[in-house]
Amino acid sequence: MAGMASEPVTQSRVMFQSADKKEEHTRRKLGKLTVKYNRKDLQRRLDIEEWIDNQLHLLFDYEEEEITELEIDIDELLELSDTEQRSRLQELLQECEKPKEDFINGLLYRMKGLRKMSGPLKK
Repeated sequence: MAGMASEPVTQSRVMFQSADKKEEHTRRKLGKLTVKYNRKDLQRRLDIEEWIDNQLHLLFDYEEEEITELEIDIDELLELSDTEQRSRLQELLQECEKPKEDFINGLLYRMKGLRKMSGPLKK
C-alpha cells in the first residue's frame, strides 16, 4: 500500500511543479510591467493625489461625492509652463470662495521634478 500512496503524490508533485512554473512566469510578466515606472515616482504621485484630495475637501467643504466635478489632472499640468500651471489651477478653482493661493503654491511645489506618466516622457 505504501507504493500506491506514493504514486499519486509523485503525480501531484509533477502537476504542482507545472502550475508553479506558470505562476512564476506570470509573476515575471507582472514584474516587467511595474519596472517601467520607478516605485518612488509612483509613491510620490500617489502622495500628491491624496494631498490634492484632502485639500480640495478643505477648500470646498464638500462631501466626497459632491467634489467629483473638479478634476486636477497632474499629467495635464506637467505639460504646461509654470505660469500656465498656475493659471490653469486658478481657472479650475474659480468657484472656490476660500483663499486658494496656499493650495496652488503647495501643489506646484510638490509637483517639482515629477514626470508625466502617460505617453512618452519629454526630455
